Amino acid sequence: MSKIYIVGIVASGKTTLAKKLSKEMNIPHYELDCIVHVKTENGSYKRTPEEQVQEIKRIDELGDWIIEGTLRSSCHCLLEMADKIIFLDTPLWLRKCRILTRFIKQQLHIEPCHYKSDFNMLRLMYKWTDDFENNRKQFEEILSTYKYKLTTIASSNAKL
Repeated sequence: MSKIYIVGIVASGKTTLAKKLSKEMNIPHYELDCIVHVKTENGSYKRTPEEQVQEIKRIDELGDWIIEGTLRSSCHCLLEMADKIIFLDTPLWLRKCRILTRFIKQQLHIEPCHYKSDFNMLRLMYKWTDDFENNRKQFEEILSTYKYKLTTIASSNAKL
């Protein structure tokens, strides 16, 4: 079985790596944002923490998976379920550049997105990035519990 949880902050490269591994390993990948936020014909809604765990368990029952996203308290079960945890610890300067580049591409309709791409979201992404850096120690402490199955990638050019 291959159950891989790719975790990192905004613009660390999670989705790119998940898509690459999914293709190479022929394993489905899921974005945690799409597990948490559900799109419907009438708009979208946020699942409750219990519903999020229920959806994760449903995916887990299907077999192999790659799930990528930020570390959410409602989804800590992924840390237990995963055979491998990959922490993308991309340099801060690179993440900030990627956030701006992504925003520009979304505004020009070059890159699709699952959320409303506006200046408020851009501001939030920078805020989340700063919050992550301010709380990095706590994040790393949580991950250290799983060091036996944790791989940290600190460069966008690193090989697994």
